Amino acid sequence: MNNQEQIQNILLKYGAPESVAWLRDKISKMAENKSSKDLFMTYSLLNMKFDSLKPISFENVVDDCSIYFKAHRANLLQVARIYLLSEILGQDEEFYTPKVANIIQVADTGELETFLKYLVLLPNPEAYKQTAVEALRTNIAIIFDAISLNNPYPARYFNDQQWNQMYLKAAFMERNLTLIESVDERANADLTRIISDYAHERWAASRKIDPVFWRPVSKFLNEELLKDMNRLLTSEDSIENKAGALCCYHSGNEKANALLNSFPELRHKIADGQINWNTLKQ
Repeated sequence: MNNQEQIQNILLKYGAPESVAWLRDKISKMAENKSSKDLFMTYSLLNMKFDSLKPISFENVVDDCSIYFKAHRANLLQVARIYLLSEILGQDEEFYTPKVANIIQVADTGELETFLKYLVLLPNPEAYKQTAVEALRTNIAIIFDAISLNNPYPARYFNDQQWNQMYLKAAFMERNLTLIESVDERANADLTRIISDYAHERWAASRKIDPVFWRPVSKFLNEELLKDMNRLLTSEDSIENKAGALCCYHSGNEKANALLNSFPELRHKIADGQINWNTLKQ
């Protein structure tokens, strides 16, 4: 099944039959007579037809969309919104893509959060890349989190500059960096420089940074970064010790490995799987 079929099955399973029938009828009419007015009206009425407070159990789920919705604790209204958008985009992507963009441009916080969080499930999600990038500028945590955390969209569609902006902003806003997907795959030399510069600024101000922040530097260790690793390894903070050790261990850098050899207990625990980025703070 494609995403549209999977989302429809979720709605059929958990939505009130009369509400689902109403929505499917509206979608069918929009297929026959393309109308931005009907789309806007239908979208605006969804919160009267589908309960945002109704949790969905997603028991025994196996399809990708259900697994994704379950991981994000989706409610019925969120599923209905994504179902409507995916269906009309599936009907006529060229006509409805700018119409959906208009809806999101005037969306309230809850609607924008839903769109960003589940954007990856829509047909041609890259068409809304500008909306996703603009979300990085916000200081509203739930909006920033919707695009940056537990979301594969940035890793798939952001360029390095956009990705780096998101990663640095996440650290600045003190978000949970372990929830950013594909950090190792999207690591790049520019981000490594940014991380080191930011860390030095924080240290100069006698302020700490989340040790997880260092994760992308592993494959780019140079002489300056090796000094940073030494500082982490010799810190009085045991979590910083682990972060420095992980960077050195996964670097493939001879000098980094030689540095890590001075801390055999940390090397042993990493090799044994006792220390990794996901368990760093445990």
